[in-house]
Amino acid sequence: MSDDYDVVIVGASIAGCAAAILFANLGARVALLEKHSGMDAYKVLCTHTLQPSCMPVVKTLGLLPPLERAGARRHVTHLWTRWGWIEPRPAPGREPLPHGLNVRRRTLDPLLRRLAAETPGVELRLGSGVNGLLEEDGRFTGVRVTANGTETRLTARLVVGADGRNSTVGSLSGLPVRLSANNRLGFLAQYRGLPDGDASRVWFLDPDTAFAFPNDDGVTVVACSPSKEHHASAFRADPEGSFERFVRALPDAPPIDQGERISKVIGTRDLPNVYRKPYGPGLALVGDAALATDPLWGVGCGWAFQSAQWLVDAVGPAVAGGGDVPAGLAAYGGKHRAALDSHHRLMEDYAAVRPFNVFERLLLSAAARDAGAARHYYAFASRLIDVKEFASPGSLLRAARVNAFHRLRNAPSNS
Repeated sequence: MSDDYDVVIVGASIAGCAAAILFANLGARVALLEKHSGMDAYKVLCTHTLQPSCMPVVKTLGLLPPLERAGARRHVTHLWTRWGWIEPRPAPGREPLPHGLNVRRRTLDPLLRRLAAETPGVELRLGSGVNGLLEEDGRFTGVRVTANGTETRLTARLVVGADGRNSTVGSLSGLPVRLSANNRLGFLAQYRGLPDGDASRVWFLDPDTAFAFPNDDGVTVVACSPSKEHHASAFRADPEGSFERFVRALPDAPPIDQGERISKVIGTRDLPNVYRKPYGPGLALVGDAALATDPLWGVGCGWAFQSAQWLVDAVGPAVAGGGDVPAGLAAYGGKHRAALDSHHRLMEDYAAVRPFNVFERLLLSAAARDAGAARHYYAFASRLIDVKEFASPGSLLRAARVNAFHRLRNAPSNS
């Protein structure tokens, strides 16, 4: 038995569903494969946040209104540092800052999957596990799928791996992959009834980190990423106790004892950074299948949406209209590298659990002391600007000026 499509997408979570909708909107016939058999399956271990950088894609998909009806929380992120809180605010008389969304995956994933299933041109196949790739003349041409004990061969002009950091498609493709150590643990829990505002809060204890993100249904997701060297033994022996002690000790800590913990404390002791070449002949990788970085930054969901958009922008017209797919894939790879490589390399470096370098100290201390510097940092943390712009000579000079004025204002008087 064989079925032919324009695009076969493996994985029906954020990146896969977004890509399916966008391809279908161009007129492509899309098979969307998901190994889980339930429409309501969702990812559990996640930061449950969408950065402002992905909001244009969320709006293009028509996803923002239903997410907000489901309780998704608009947010701006505040950051604790040893120099004080960085609390970005709009410039006087200017538009509000770009916002992100906090929404739990148990809300987001089923909603997005249903939206994809209802899109004309998308055929959602639940309970379909991929066990092989089809190749012809040096190009990937489809997948072998097993569902209900029956194997099916699906062919397509383009195969898309959207199946996460442990991507089956990525492994089967043989595309180059780079793994690097993440020397932090990652644990989280969900609480209901915590007093909170609209801001997401992140703690950079340098090198340990934590966050508290208000989410839908009155739930706050609280997480910590302590160094393995100093905390692995304690978290192995007593994950729940170690987690709650760590959170209670945070400066201006979220008052977890005033709320109700409604989940287990879950986490991981080993989550390496993964970078794969995002395309090959007849094949592309999106979301975590292409790049999965340290979750403390909360970028995975947003980059899943964005990489889906970049892929469809680059290759969608060719796939739907019989054009030059290889050129489109090369363009996608170039866009992916240009947009994300500098961010990922910095995150990869910080995952070694090093202290802030001199440039980071300069920029963060200025952001805690000056409204303009705080907005500049927020644009970077929201992934709206790249590393080069964040640490440009002009930005460093402005930060140095802020800190110099701060020292002058706080210098002891000689009188």
